[in-house]
Amino acid sequence: MLIQICVGSACHIKGSSDIVKLMQNAIEKYSLQDDITLAGSFCSGKCNREGVTVTIDDKVYTGVTCDSFNDFFETNVLKALKEG
Repeated sequence: MLIQICVGSACHIKGSSDIVKLMQNAIEKYSLQDDITLAGSFCSGKCNREGVTVTIDDKVYTGVTCDSFNDFFETNVLKALKEG
């Protein structure tokens, strides 16, 4: 699974560095280092008023925040890996 977190200027201002840290911690917590490639990306053209844009494989998610991160990770990463 490839997870790309936008680090472009708009997402940077909205906290992309915090989302990167949360993602790194979650990957480590669940020992998913062999299953996930984490990368930064520049603007994906899906800017949202709130939160950061995250792309998982080819699916783009907008509005990821520190508050919504745990639900986002469980739903879009853990569940996808179990189903995959």
